[in-house]
Amino acid sequence: MKSADTAPALVIPQLIVGLGNPGSKYEQTRHNVGFAAVDALARGWQISLSENRKFQGTFGEGVGPGSQKIRLLKPLTYMNLSGQAIRAAIDWYKLPPESVLAIYDDMDLPLGKMRLRLSGSAGGHNGMKSAIAHLGTQNFPRLRIGIGKPQTPDAKNDKDTVSFVLGRFSAGETEMMGEILQLVVEAVELSLKQGVEKAMSLYNNRTVAAKVGTRGEA
Repeated sequence: MKSADTAPALVIPQLIVGLGNPGSKYEQTRHNVGFAAVDALARGWQISLSENRKFQGTFGEGVGPGSQKIRLLKPLTYMNLSGQAIRAAIDWYKLPPESVLAIYDDMDLPLGKMRLRLSGSAGGHNGMKSAIAHLGTQNFPRLRIGIGKPQTPDAKNDKDTVSFVLGRFSAGETEMMGEILQLVVEAVELSLKQGVEKAMSLYNNRTVAAKVGTRGEA
């Protein structure tokens, strides 16, 4: 039996997965910010990414800032089958689901915000629905990056929603995303050194302020 003052085990990611869709048609779109986050981490940690057919994705491994081995994955299965790639990678490396950190876009968060959580539902995100189904649990950390909602009177229309998430950021929004991705890198690096909960406490309330005119054409 654990004593009352036993510290909970730290949750340290070992596989970081960015969710998105493959192909030039989807590059730089709102729905692909998970891919952009993994690219930013790969650049910062000098990890080269290349296609790995076994994992059905673009993959790389190296040493993270916590001095432990870290693996990066961008599934190439299309969003709604993302879980297949994640499952293949954790089975190969014999990793527990809670060692997976999934990074993806969230319309319920405004642009300029991000949220780290240790577990939770898919929240309507098809990539996360697939990840949860293939991992067989909701108990793995995730980092949601806000992309905001369409600014149209008919925003509840499914067609508008699809065209919004598959649309590209305006110049002002792209500048904001560059800043939020820097915060994402910092939060993930802290997660590797001191655990996801510590990063949650320091980064979940951080906001990148909107510049004048950021809600321009996407």
